[in-house]
Formats: sequence, C-alpha cells, structure tokens
Amino acid sequence: MSDLLAGAYLAKGTIGNVGTPGAPIATFSLVVVPSQHSVTGTVVITQAVNGPDSHIVVQVKGKIYATGFGKITQVVSLHGQYVQSFPPPAIGSFLADFDAHLAIDAAWNGTGGFEYYKHHIENAPVTAAKNLKEQLA
Repeated sequence: MSDLLAGAYLAKGTIGNVGTPGAPIATFSLVVVPSQHSVTGTVVITQAVNGPDSHIVVQVKGKIYATGFGKITQVVSLHGQYVQSFPPPAIGSFLADFDAHLAIDAAWNGTGGFEYYKHHIENAPVTAAKNLKEQLA
C-alpha cells in the first residue's frame, strides 16, 4: 500500500504571461504521483481586472504522462469545476468547467493553456515556482 505514493512530489508554478497587464494567470499547487499518473491540487486564476473572473479557486485532478522524447518530457492534463456567478444585473451562479494542458520539462517549465468560463488561453508559458526549481536541481 505504501508504494501507491512512490515518488510523490509537490509542483508549484504559473501558467500565463506573468507581468502582462490584464492577462489571466493560473497559479497551480499540485501533488504529483508519477507511479499512478495522477495529479491533484488547486489552481487559482487571477486577473488584474475587477469582476467575477478576477479571483477564481478551482480544485483540480488530472493525469501526467512521460513523453519519452525531446525537451518536453511530460504532458499534464487538469480538470475541475468552480462556482461562477452571472455578471450583474443577472442573479445566480452555476458550476463552470476549468481545463488545462501542459507540455513541460522535468523542472515544470514549458508551454500550456487553460480554459474557463468565456476564456481560452493557448500557447502560454508554464513556469515553475523558484523554490521548486531549486528542489529539483
């Protein structure tokens, strides 16, 4: 039973053009279990624009697979749902989907994209958190 979590580690970083005004940024904190091809954690989407999409927290789960070739050594898919409020003057909320895909190297740097209610971001940089880079070096 203990080898179910063999090789588990924490991955933290961002998806998006950090530093670009108004660009949505997805910050992830994930527990990765490569032996089970499993990824679970939290994604926080922030945007420097006031409104219902300026701070969204999503619990996600997904899959990770080794590519076996080139600089991109891993591919990751994430999926989750969150409560999305209707913009005023409408009243109410609904469950909205969040999806992300990453093509990354062993240090969790590469390219990816994500999609959530009325937003679709492609070809965005994926950058590992600085402390993660030090841990994996």
